Amino acid sequence: MEGSAIKRFYRAADKKGYQDIIGENNDVLEHLALGKISLENGEKYSSQTNDYETALVILTGKAAVSAEGEKWESLGGRSSVFEDKATTVYVPCDSSFEVTAESDVQIAVCKAKADKKFAPFVIHPEDVILHERGEKSWQRDVKDILADNVEGRVQNIVLGETINKPGQWSGYPPHKHDGEFYPEEPELEEIYHYQLNPEQGFGVQFHYTKDGEIDDAYRVQQGDSFAIDKGYHPVAGAGGYEIYYLWFMAGPTGRKLYPYEDPDHKWVHGS
Repeated sequence: MEGSAIKRFYRAADKKGYQDIIGENNDVLEHLALGKISLENGEKYSSQTNDYETALVILTGKAAVSAEGEKWESLGGRSSVFEDKATTVYVPCDSSFEVTAESDVQIAVCKAKADKKFAPFVIHPEDVILHERGEKSWQRDVKDILADNVEGRVQNIVLGETINKPGQWSGYPPHKHDGEFYPEEPELEEIYHYQLNPEQGFGVQFHYTKDGEIDDAYRVQQGDSFAIDKGYHPVAGAGGYEIYYLWFMAGPTGRKLYPYEDPDHKWVHGS
């Protein structure tokens, strides 16, 4: 069900090469965009970052990546996003990059508006910080890729991965970060990109505002994506299926994350 006429949820599309998932000129987000690179072994893809600092998150497979005179080979290698942690290449704005597939490879292209140019770098799996968040039926694993560990090396982007075990919730108690209660609450946009284990599974993405302007729920399937400009956005996994989502954020109030929890549901912390 989608109560709003604005398109925020994007169904998966199987496309080789590069595909825009949530384009740079989308109707919802001012600061973020999402694309995906799907290459077969030996294929190449090159592009410019222009006004966006860009994180190339290797979802599956192995690749070589070059940017700004640097080149890294044999990056990635996981066969599933549910295995190990990600390898990610940060490419600054106003730069060029090239990807060469060293196996069949899928790479999320996560873009955040920027105007300061930093040096490119790689975050290897051992650099990713794992947090076990929540309790009871809302336990999940959160993997910080570009968070406090890269302060001073990026301008705006904050990025990571979350895995819900079967039947578990995340983004719970429901939280938001649209700046309504700034400075207690930062103003940050966010994008989710999902995968399921097994792939035929599903989850549910809830999305609502307290005034009822948004009151939506989406059946999440393999490869879907979601643009979050405002509102609470908890995720629930179906029984028997793990749900993964890549998430990244940016906004005008900086990189600090202070999620604002729905006051009606904060009580569960002490339950």
